[in-house]
Amino acid sequence: MAEFSGLSGGSEPRSEPNPASGEFDRSPVTPDRMLSARHFAASYAGEHVAGTEFVIGAMFVAWGVSTSAVIGGLVLGNLLAVLSWALVCAPIATDTRLTLYAYLERIAGPGMIRLYSVINGIFFCVLGGAMITVSASAVRILFDIPPQVDWYPTSAAFVAVALVVGAVVVLIAVRGFALVARFAEVCAPWMILMFAAGALALWPVLSAQVGLAPATGFFDALWTVGDAYIWVENPESTMGFWHVAAFAWICNLPMHLGLSDMTVLRFARRARYGYFSALGMYIGHFGAWICAGIMGAGAALLLKTGIQVLDAGAVANQALGSAGIIAVIIAGWTTSNPTIYRAGLAFQSLNHRWDRTRVTLITGVITTVIACFPFVFTKLMDFLGLMGLLLAPVGAVIVTEHWLFPRIGLNRYWSHYRGQQLNRPALFAWLAALGVAFVVHQMGLHLFFLLLPAWITATAVYIVAARAMGAADAISQAAADDKRSEARRQEQENTDLRAADSTPRQAKLGLSAQLARAIAWASMLMCAAMAIAVFNGADLAVLRNWLIAPSLLYFVSATYWITAKERQGTAA
Repeated sequence: MAEFSGLSGGSEPRSEPNPASGEFDRSPVTPDRMLSARHFAASYAGEHVAGTEFVIGAMFVAWGVSTSAVIGGLVLGNLLAVLSWALVCAPIATDTRLTLYAYLERIAGPGMIRLYSVINGIFFCVLGGAMITVSASAVRILFDIPPQVDWYPTSAAFVAVALVVGAVVVLIAVRGFALVARFAEVCAPWMILMFAAGALALWPVLSAQVGLAPATGFFDALWTVGDAYIWVENPESTMGFWHVAAFAWICNLPMHLGLSDMTVLRFARRARYGYFSALGMYIGHFGAWICAGIMGAGAALLLKTGIQVLDAGAVANQALGSAGIIAVIIAGWTTSNPTIYRAGLAFQSLNHRWDRTRVTLITGVITTVIACFPFVFTKLMDFLGLMGLLLAPVGAVIVTEHWLFPRIGLNRYWSHYRGQQLNRPALFAWLAALGVAFVVHQMGLHLFFLLLPAWITATAVYIVAARAMGAADAISQAAADDKRSEARRQEQENTDLRAADSTPRQAKLGLSAQLARAIAWASMLMCAAMAIAVFNGADLAVLRNWLIAPSLLYFVSATYWITAKERQGTAA
């Protein structure tokens, strides 16, 4: 199959992917290595139902915004995020089948990619560190380590816990995207259930304070209890509906409009798999944030303290006992795994001779060290806003060149074909966008609202500067050859995918795997039944003490079932 050849210059084919890793670090993913829909459904659901949802859910409580502002803002903001993944990131990923770093190098040159990769990699290391820290906050309960609420660690034992948790995360991440997705596929259903179970378990604690009538409907109860004890509106708060909506949109900005998720979506058989981000946004960044707010408020009430001094481990332990501790640990893992994977690819793009596995391992070590410092989650919301702002203008440059240039008479990859090491208009656009964002922020515009002026500025500056510097000039013969080569690659890919779609599925799962699947779902039903019983008046201590049993049964059976399914290659 013809290779997407531009990164090596002229019409020479690029180097083949590392056969050992199969990660296609610099060449397009081939049809035989593309993944089915369920991988992306599980990956998005698992990654975005994370330990940090406890932190963010608690922050909405601390903001002093009303129940209607939180729920309405999350509905709108998460919709914008889903559309950004589905209509912008996924189509570019499946068009090119390249990582963000390989594609950005073709557009902006090696000079730009080095600067961007360092910044992007550092951000992902810090973000991955936050996830590991959250997991460690749960493990510390088992060893009676005090909560870590300062920016620096105050316990050597906590540092040791963070290092051990980080080592497990790194070992999974270095194995590549397929293992990351499989790990999420096992964990995601149970994680989703744990957030719901925790909210159900602590709801009676909150509703008893209000004295709801027995016939009160669900939404009436949610609004009444929410306004009274969870999302209590503070008239002096500067936050509101639009801040919630904006944060829900931009908290994953580097992944969707910043296009970092090209790294994972290049493995998708269809661009429409980008819509699976809705599972992460509405189960994770809506349902989990709401449930985390309920759990946080309930735990604070039980412990007679403020929600600001509780970490994720303390909240989950109050609701779910030892199963809650495991939930926080796994929630951190399912998010930090793909984050470290992305960071490794960012640093690996600095030198194409570096092995991705080794780079990811080194990146994971750095991330684990960062995780020892709790500042990475105490300032998480501001960090996410800043990360998105700094990286989004580069996404605007890529979107402009990929989609707008062919429509306005400019050439894709014009800087590459002129032999430039640095696409200066792209760098100008990035800096101009950040400059405009800084100015309007100084004028009073909140950090969460800076995306639109930055994106518009980057797009306009890049079009004007690129046209002035030769983007409209006639393309070379090498460019024409590359266009034909890419057209053949896409045609062959479509042919291979159609053939794969018409191939009969393999035999169904064996009896043992089917039994494991039945046990896994039965275990989930047992967990749900226990939570519902507490919601209806059963003793909370029963849930805390016994939820761990069906949870462990789920993990054993689900791991066997998913592994058998992967080994057999069936979609059963």
